[in-house]
Formats: sequence, structure tokens, C-alpha cells
Amino acid sequence: MEETDREAVATAVQRVAGMLQRPDQLDKVEQYRRREARKKASVEARLKAAIQSQLDGVRTGLSQLHNALNDVKDIQQSLIDVNKDWRQSINTIENLKDVKDAVVQHSQLAAAVENLKNIFSVPEIVRETQDHIERGELLQAHRKLMDLECSRDNLMYEQYRMDSKNTHDMNLIHTYFGDMQKLSEELGKQLWMVVQRSLVTVRRDPTLLVSVIRIIEREEKIDRRMLDRKKQTGFIPPGRPKKWKEKMFNILERTVSTRIEGTQADTRESDKMWLVRHLEIIRKYVLDDLLVAKTLLDQCFPPHYDIFNRMLNMYHQALSTRMQELAAEDLEANEIVSLLTWVLNTYKSTEMMGNSELSPEVNVNFLDPLISQDVVDELLSKYMSTLTSNIIGWLRKALETDKKDWIKETEPEADQDGYYQTTLPAIVFQMFEQNLQVAAQINEDLKTKVLLLCVQQMNSFLTRYKDEAQLYKEEHLKNRQYPQCYVQYMIAVINNCQTFKESIISLKRKYLKIEMEDTLSSSHTSMDATLDIIAKEGCSSLLDEVFMDLEPHLNELMTKKWLMGSNAVGTICVTVEDYFNDFAKIKKPYKKTMTIEAHRRVVVEYIRAIMLKRISFKNAEERKEGAERMIKEAEQFRFLFKKLASGSGEDTEGLCDIIEAIAEVIKLTDPSLLYLEVSTLVSKYPDIRDDHIAALLTVRGDASRDMKQTIIETLDQGQSQANPNYVPIFKEITVPTLTVPKLLK
Repeated sequence: MEETDREAVATAVQRVAGMLQRPDQLDKVEQYRRREARKKASVEARLKAAIQSQLDGVRTGLSQLHNALNDVKDIQQSLIDVNKDWRQSINTIENLKDVKDAVVQHSQLAAAVENLKNIFSVPEIVRETQDHIERGELLQAHRKLMDLECSRDNLMYEQYRMDSKNTHDMNLIHTYFGDMQKLSEELGKQLWMVVQRSLVTVRRDPTLLVSVIRIIEREEKIDRRMLDRKKQTGFIPPGRPKKWKEKMFNILERTVSTRIEGTQADTRESDKMWLVRHLEIIRKYVLDDLLVAKTLLDQCFPPHYDIFNRMLNMYHQALSTRMQELAAEDLEANEIVSLLTWVLNTYKSTEMMGNSELSPEVNVNFLDPLISQDVVDELLSKYMSTLTSNIIGWLRKALETDKKDWIKETEPEADQDGYYQTTLPAIVFQMFEQNLQVAAQINEDLKTKVLLLCVQQMNSFLTRYKDEAQLYKEEHLKNRQYPQCYVQYMIAVINNCQTFKESIISLKRKYLKIEMEDTLSSSHTSMDATLDIIAKEGCSSLLDEVFMDLEPHLNELMTKKWLMGSNAVGTICVTVEDYFNDFAKIKKPYKKTMTIEAHRRVVVEYIRAIMLKRISFKNAEERKEGAERMIKEAEQFRFLFKKLASGSGEDTEGLCDIIEAIAEVIKLTDPSLLYLEVSTLVSKYPDIRDDHIAALLTVRGDASRDMKQTIIETLDQGQSQANPNYVPIFKEITVPTLTVPKLLK
């Protein structure tokens, strides 16, 4: 307390010192005193109130403790009185045991008397029940059976109450009612037969099915009642619970499974379309059954059975099991497609679960898949593997068949425009089309995969096609008389290339989405390149055929015989035109390419004949005559190829101009201008080499060795600029050099 007082005084001193720091504050001392007095009075009032509240609480607590003590004493006295009464009543309870036994015995006897009539009439009731069952009067039979079971169960229950360990009496009752169990089993067989045929029965005699459901419902109620009594007493009659409702659904489930499995009427050995037929029968049966379940069966069952959805789940599960069994078999490619198409598309289509008559109870968006995605992927992988092998085999067989046509003695068929063709492109793309149509039935992803596969195999096939066309040419060169229609079939091969190109584009446009085009761009480019090579080699081989026939006439060019008036060029033109009558059956753009190449090769061979130096003009007269003949023949060539190229639009003038330019060099009469004329020639055709100029001057016949050397050296010093549109031609022409035998000669 002293410490507290000291602290209070110190605090008060500190506060007073804080208030009276300035002289002017002394005037307010009285004001400060009154304020502090008010605060003190307020604090004291609060303290008094708090202490008063604490005192009231203590007073109330003491009063309650006193009352509780009195209550405990009263309870203690009551327990003492109860204990006395209990000890006095023990002897009385023991004296009442005989009464208790008498009550139990009386209860049993009362039950026996109550069921006495039924007990004596059990054999008769059994016979009546059997008659009802045989006549199909199921409700009446079940009513009798219930009476028998009730009598047996009551007797057994009373016996159980009296002595639950007395099995002898229990067995005696069970034996006496033994025929009743057989009746129950017989009645159950009748019920299950109706349940198995419920989809048929509901159409013919729905009341029979309703009776069966009523019996099952009765048994369910009895089962529940017996189970409740078992919880209370521990007793349950033999054979309970029967669980007929559960058994009914099990039988329905087995019936559905058997119905689906039993639809397979054929095997692969007896019918190639066995799976298609099997799946179609399943589709029809399932749809018909579900429609019956919705429209008729649902009316015969209580609402809480939810029979339609239960049947829907049963069919879905049975179908899933069956589809998995089929997927596990060693299916062929077409069978895999049939199965996947049915599982992924048909099942949820309007032809089956999406049928408008099943709506809205059946929502296809909530149906689980019949087979897992892993199984689908496995089947698709197997299908792609089999399809790859099949396509390779089909393409090989198609090519072998086409090769047999190449050696026929009859011309190939022509299309509606008169162009030669074989059946190879049609066969190949018909096969591709069929497989793509089949894949499209399953899904877009498979369709794209099949298209990629077709393009991939097409690439490999075109390589083989190119090799076979080359072998065809080589075999022909061994004996040009065989095969008889070589030219026509080579034209057909060239035309096939264009048909292949068009078919590939058509196939892509029809089966490939725009966003997927990039995946095929490289393969498409590769195929186009291969087809162009095949066509180019085909055109080249046909031109080789032409120039082999032209070889004797080309050898006459720029010879003495030619100068004397040989008709070699006329024959060349007639021969080329004759060949091009057949070449007219080549499709564009290869026909245009063919014409340009033929034109080029004729000019090249003509210039090569000049460079071979077969002739050396002796005088200006011969040079003039030879040059004019060259100009005339160049005009013949120009006319010929202009005629052959009519309608194609290509330029046919420039090549023949080279012959005329060379003719101008030969025709020149003033040797002093020879350098100028040659330099003009070189400026136009800058790929002319020194040996070409030397050969040309040799053909003129009037240029000395020094002149040749001077002209060549002078030209070498000059720089010529090539026309950007000029296609080099002289680089293909070689000039023969003098050989030792020629020098000796």
C-alpha cells in the first residue's frame, strides 16, 4: 500500500508540475482543483458500482450452492429408498417365472390354434396352388403360396421365441411345409419365362406381365418386412430374402445379351458380308426393342423401376461387350471399317439411338463410347497397316495389267476428246476414291490419314511407273518392230501423266481440308516432278523414234547429193508431219513441249550437219546455191512447225533464223566482210565456239588458215552480250576433230 501511495503522490506531483509551468497558470488553480475533484468523484462512483455488482454476484452464487446441497440430499434419500424396494422385489420376480413360462406357452398355443386350420389344409392348398400354376393363374397361385408361407413363418417364429436352439422342432415344421418351397421355385420359373419374353408378352398379353410385376412387388415387401423383423428379433424364415426383383433384372440382362449375341447368323467362311449383316440385325433389333420398352414396357412397370433407362443401360452394356468381342477378333480391313463405322457413327445416328421416337429419353451426347479410344486406335492402326499392304498390292497389280496392254497389237482406247489413254489412272484413282469414301464414313482424321497414305504410295508407284516406261523403251529399241503399237502406247503413257495430275488435284480438292494442304504440298510437288519426268522421257523417246527414221535423210544434208538437189528436207518434213499426226493425240501441255522440242532438234541436227563439214563449197556460185537452199529449207521447217504448233501459241520463228543467219555467212561474196558477218552471227548467238566458226569457214571453202585464225582471234578479243531470251543451241553441237586415220588418208 505504501508503495502504491508513493507512486500516486509522485504521479500527482508530476501532473501539478505540468499544469503550473507558467505564472499565468496560477490564476487557473481553482479551476484545475474543481476539474480534478469531478474526476475523482466519477472514479469513486464507478468503483462503488463495481464492488456492489461483485457483492450481488457472490450473494446469488451462495444461494444457488445452498439449494444444490439440499437437492443432493433429497436425491441421496430417494436412491436409498429405491435400493430398499429393489432388494425386497427380487424374491417376487423369481416367484413369477412360472407365470412367464405360462404366458409364452399360451402365446404359442394361441398361434397354433390360429393356424390350425391352415396347418391341416397344407396338402390341399399345395395341390390348389399347383393347379393355379399349371393353368397360368399366377396371382391366385401366389396368394395361396403367401398363405402357406405366412403359416409356416408364424409357427417358426413362435418356436424361435420359445426355444431358439430347438432345431428339431424347427426342422419338423420345415419338413412339413417342404412342398411349399418347390411351389415357390415352380412359380418363379413361370415368372422368369414371362420376364425373358417380356418384349413379346407386352405386345400380346400385357396383363400377364403386369401380374408378374405385382407378384415380384409383393415379394419385395415381404422381404423388407422379414429383414426388419430380423433386426429386432434375430429370426428370419428360410428362403428369405428371395430378392426376386434383383433376379428379374439379372434375367432381363442375360436375355438382352443373348438376344444381341444370337443375331450372328453367318461366318466369314459362309458370307463375306457376315459382319455387315450381323451389325444391321443388331441395329434393327435394338431399335425395335427400345421403342417397345419406351411405348409399352414402361406402362407395365411401376415408375420407380425406371424400366426404360434400365433397359437402355442393359442394351448399351451388352452392345459394348459384343463390340469389344468383335474388335478382339482377327478382322479384315473392310470388316474393321464396318465395325468402326457402326460403333462411331451408326450407333448414335438417327437410324439407331438418335431416332426421333426415342427422344428425349435418349440423348446421344451422354452415351458412353461402346469401345474405348485405345481399342479404336488399335483397330485404326491395324486397318492402316492392312490398307497399306493392300494398296501396294493393288498398285502393283494395276501396273502389271497396264504393262500387258502395252504389248497389244491394237491401239489403246481414246477418251472423248480423242486422246490416247490406258485404264491405269482410272483404276488407281477409283481404288483411292473407294478407300477415301470408306474412311470418310468413320471420321475426318482417318480420311486425312488415308489420303496421305494414298499420296505416299502414289509417289512410290510413279517411280516404278517411270522405270517400267524406261524398260518399255529399251525393249523396243532392241527390235523396233515390236511392240507394234509402241508409239501409240507411249503417247498413252504421256497422257496418263496429265490424267494423274488432274486426278490428284481433284482428289485433294474433294477430300482434303484447306488448312491441311501444307501437309501434302511437298508430296504433291514431288509427284508433279516425277510425272513431268515420265512425260518428258516419253516425249524424248518418241522423238528418238522420229529421228531414227530421219537419220538417213539427215545424213544427206550438206553433202554433194544435197547440193545437187536432194529432197532430204522434204522427206524430213513429211516424216515429221506424219509422226505428228499420231502425236496430235498427246494432251496439252505435253503436245506443246513435244512440238517445241521437235523443232529444236530438227534445227540442231541441221546445224550439226553443217558443222560436220561434209561439203566445202568450191566457188561463189556453189556458196550462193547452197545458202539459198539452206534459206529455203529453213522456211520449210518454219512452215512445218508453224503448222504443227497451230493453236499452241509458242514462238516458232527464232530457231529457223539461226539457219538463215548461217546461210548469210556462207552466201557472202566479199571475203573482206567475212569478219563483220561472222561477228554479227556471234553477237546474236554468243554460245558459238571457235570450232563452230572454224567449221563454218571450212564449209565456205574460201577462207585460208590465216584468215580463220585472224577472225577467231579478233572475235575472242571482243565481248558479246547475250539476248536474255536466247536459249543456247550451239552448246549441244560438237564439231568433229581430225583423227589419225583421216590424217593418214
